[in-house]
Amino acid sequence: MTSFAKRLGFHRTNTASATELPTLNRSPNSGSGSNEDDPKKDPTISAGVELAAPENEMEANARLKALEKKHRWDPNLPADTLEGMDEATHAHDMQQELNMVDALTENSPYPQVRAAVRNYDEDLPANTIRMWVIGMLLTTIGSALNMLFSMRAPALVISSLVAQLVAYPLGYGWQVVMPSRKFRLFGKTFSLNPGPFNIKEHTVIVVMANCTFGGGAAYATDVLIAQRAFYGQNFGWGFELLVTISTQVIGYGIAGLLRKYLVWPAAMIWPFDLVNTSLFYALHDNSKTDPSKTHGWSISRYRYFFYVFLGSFVWYWFPGYIATFLSVFAFPTFIRPNNVIINQLFGGWTGLSLIPLTLDWTQVTGYIFSPLVAPWHAIANTLIGMVIFFWITTLGLHYSNHWYGAWLPMSDSNSYDNTGMLYNVTRILTPQYTLDLGAYESYSPLFLSTTFSLTYGLSFAAIAAVITHTALFHGAEIYERWKSSRADEEDIHTRMMRKYKDAPNWWYLTIMVCMIGFSIAGIYAYDTHLSWWAFFVAILISFVWSVPIGMIQAITNIQLGLNVFTEFIVGYAQPGRPLAMMLFKTYGYITMTQALAFIQDLKLGHYMKVPPRVMFSGQVVATIWSCFVQIAVFQWALGTIQDVCAEDQKNHYTCPNGRVFFNASVIWGLIGPQRIFSPGNLYSGLLYFWLVGALLPVVIYIGARMFPKTNIRYLSAPIIFGGTGNLPPATPLNYLSWGIIGFVFNKYIMNKYRGWWMRFNYLTSAGLDVGLAISTIIIFLTLDLTNTSPPNWWGNTAPASTMDSLDTAVQRTVAPGEYFGPRTW
Repeated sequence: MTSFAKRLGFHRTNTASATELPTLNRSPNSGSGSNEDDPKKDPTISAGVELAAPENEMEANARLKALEKKHRWDPNLPADTLEGMDEATHAHDMQQELNMVDALTENSPYPQVRAAVRNYDEDLPANTIRMWVIGMLLTTIGSALNMLFSMRAPALVISSLVAQLVAYPLGYGWQVVMPSRKFRLFGKTFSLNPGPFNIKEHTVIVVMANCTFGGGAAYATDVLIAQRAFYGQNFGWGFELLVTISTQVIGYGIAGLLRKYLVWPAAMIWPFDLVNTSLFYALHDNSKTDPSKTHGWSISRYRYFFYVFLGSFVWYWFPGYIATFLSVFAFPTFIRPNNVIINQLFGGWTGLSLIPLTLDWTQVTGYIFSPLVAPWHAIANTLIGMVIFFWITTLGLHYSNHWYGAWLPMSDSNSYDNTGMLYNVTRILTPQYTLDLGAYESYSPLFLSTTFSLTYGLSFAAIAAVITHTALFHGAEIYERWKSSRADEEDIHTRMMRKYKDAPNWWYLTIMVCMIGFSIAGIYAYDTHLSWWAFFVAILISFVWSVPIGMIQAITNIQLGLNVFTEFIVGYAQPGRPLAMMLFKTYGYITMTQALAFIQDLKLGHYMKVPPRVMFSGQVVATIWSCFVQIAVFQWALGTIQDVCAEDQKNHYTCPNGRVFFNASVIWGLIGPQRIFSPGNLYSGLLYFWLVGALLPVVIYIGARMFPKTNIRYLSAPIIFGGTGNLPPATPLNYLSWGIIGFVFNKYIMNKYRGWWMRFNYLTSAGLDVGLAISTIIIFLTLDLTNTSPPNWWGNTAPASTMDSLDTAVQRTVAPGEYFGPRTW
């Protein structure tokens, strides 16, 4: 027993392989992300509220057993820590139990969090004039640009990491230029220059960017583009504002009610927040690195970030413009560009990428974010699903001509008719945009590529699996939190946040009720065809799945989508109503997505010790304002840009997202799932995935209980089924390259060079992501918008002429006047 604390890293070491866990003292110096070597801390630093120490061995043992039970199925807690807890409780050594409890409650038990979040608070102002001006300025600019760029092909998204970087010099410039004049407003005193630009102001600015334009334009704008540009309906500003504001904000009410399940518990780590926190500390803390703890590296985090940022920025010019063959380095297809089988097996655009090679960070992170963020167990589960379903199963289905795969591409996200051409939705529409059944029966059923078909089945399985998985592995914990009104007392960060007034539940309930009112007004004041009960079903779906899907995302950084599920439900519930289908999908899917985005930002504020009421006001005000900005840009674009949304628009403002939404509304709202998945139809076999998804978590749970010390406990059925949910349009290349890099950093380097990993891993991710984002923006603004062609040489032209790149790798073609598939439908 005397060795378990050292084995778990609870004591400092003087060796180069520094420990990953903090010391047991309760000094601020033990905080991760801080300057651990500087004992002189600012006197404004406040320590966390300490838990009362157990009075006897029995109480210490009971507390440690409770912690062990709570984390029994926690995949992010190191196995050594669980073993140490088990050893300590069985030995009944009070000192060892106290040491263990102290180590687990005076800092985060997770190495990821300790690497990126300090375990102390600083009393710094967050609610300042400077924060509001810079935050609203970036919200306005970012929302307007993302709305405009979303209507162009290819689309460009300005991420919140860009805002995080840009906000720093703006805040510093304000600090240097603005006078320190004070004035009173509503009985409160404010200063134009409250002192040095601090990390809490910076956090709120980034949160405002996250919730307004971090993921691109508001999802509801795709509905409005489909309605205005493709259906020819214009309900006016009132409808557009009601729908946009309500869909963006209604989830915030749900989020507030779920804080005790998804924000306050230590186990809900929300990995992507750790990239933000690492970048905050790098920008605001220029302290030196102790080489004895980072395997000889002495570079400061600030300098390291900018080196990685500069390297990423410069390098992307090669795969992104100068030598695009580096993006998808599918060299077998370069050798045999017109061989169907070679292009299907080795292609990186529409093939299976059996040799996954890329030197382009956009290919690695384009659909699934950085592999340096997701924990290894999440990456491993995703790779398991990827290999089983999109290599083995896809090969079997496609080459056995199941679903008529011989006439179709192996992997893309298009819909096809029975001649192998893209499905022409206009042929089955009446002038009133309803289904012309006779035209449909004389035209063609719908066909999908093999991977696209399989994705629908996996989506069904993931939605079922996440409910069963959560009930088995987290059900007791959820029930305990439901009964308790208190926060997670074991979490050091939650205890420190008790010093700030919380945003009360009635604030969130008020937001939710108001937004439901906005939604009902939009649905009933205009001819949307969405029934009131269908609207409430959509909200119920969002609410019910927010906890299980939120838990998965908080633990793994992978979000499972409800888009297919909501399309499936509304297609059966309200067939033949395309606008109703679009609205149901938006309220059922985006309400949850916005709720989880709000929760993730709340966790970021939780880590950075930002007062909750400041967080609430910043998020809500910025989100509502961004809706007005986006609708204004939307109206301007539709009224000013010539031929906007036309396929041949000269500046490429072809509205690709709105076009996809329109096609989906026709397929799901008019053709409907009953003509695709119901018994007797081509894809009816995919309905068995509901059963498979519900049962696999039971099998895993039984196995984990029977063999608790094996790796079975790390298996996650929702991730195995749903981790590859973006494929297609993502490709196996995206997931495989992501998984390989994730293994290198979050398995190999984390285990062998833990000190370096804790100091630099998340900064590496931030530097690569921000460098890529800035480089992409500059290429877009200076070259794409000016229609400047890339260099004309083999490295740009040859890879673009393969069957893989052209999406023409099809084994069989249809002769004129013939068709494939069933004779009746």
